Amino acid sequence: MYNKLVRLEVMKNLGTEVNDFIASYLTPVEKIWQPTDFLPDPSAESFKYDVEELQTYAREMGYDLFVTLIGDCITEEALPSYESWIMGIDGVDQEERSGWSQWVRSWTAEENRHGDLLNKYLYLCGRVNMREMEITTHYLIQDGFDLGTSMDPYRNFIYTSFQETATNISHRRVGSLAKQTGNTKLSRMCGVIAADEARHAKAYKHFVTRIFELDPSEMMLAFEDMMRKKIVMPAHLMRESGQKAGELWGHFSDAAQRAMVYTGQDYINILSELLDDWKIEHVDGLNEQAQKAQEYLMKLPGRLQRITDRLATPDQEYQFKWVKS
Repeated sequence: MYNKLVRLEVMKNLGTEVNDFIASYLTPVEKIWQPTDFLPDPSAESFKYDVEELQTYAREMGYDLFVTLIGDCITEEALPSYESWIMGIDGVDQEERSGWSQWVRSWTAEENRHGDLLNKYLYLCGRVNMREMEITTHYLIQDGFDLGTSMDPYRNFIYTSFQETATNISHRRVGSLAKQTGNTKLSRMCGVIAADEARHAKAYKHFVTRIFELDPSEMMLAFEDMMRKKIVMPAHLMRESGQKAGELWGHFSDAAQRAMVYTGQDYINILSELLDDWKIEHVDGLNEQAQKAQEYLMKLPGRLQRITDRLATPDQEYQFKWVKS
């Protein structure tokens, strides 16, 4: 358990800086890109040609890469779950129109564009069984998730720092691989989404940095706890029609690994990046328990590396219902 009163005080303290956070890490609505900026224009004479070009490149995408793109879209489409989850953490008051609740709403509004863009792309590409994809999205929102964070803002900000970095990697890699085959339009779509995720990751990492300044021992213990539990992806309960919650996740994860979009090595690299960004080795003023947590965290990348080096990715493709045969 954690001291809720201390958490609330820290969140209240940081809440006075939220307007600065929004100005630094989010983009004004009138200036930021929107999905229609990258999609074929139905009112244009070139619409039919643009869609045919989009479909041609989609058909040529490798199976695992295409499945990863669909799964990334589904993950983004489950946004209602993420907003309601963050709105519930200690220190976020839904009744306020400023402070942390405004951050959550503004962040959600930016994130919402990602699923909109990818969903429309996949609908137009003609290669997706949209009903099956929609069933997976429906289940993912309905099933919810358990990230091991409870309502603790410290653990939640550790999670979002890690997860936003992971989604940046995934979208950026899909875009890079698409570009290698000449699919520059999809590459641009994934690129702008990845750039958003990078900004958001920077914001959440900054929140953690500030908490380390205000409550270093408890922040260190929260970080240790999250890494001992392991960071689970928000779509870990993903399933297809006729399946139980979570039954599809392993197959999707294997596809992403085979496509080299998101791998076990990336997990280790993100952890190492966070250790560097938060200067974990040099955090001082820690109590005895937090010092032990610090030592554990600094040794963890090496331990994970030894495990990852022994693992093999299954080479057998799973046939997803999302993809038209």
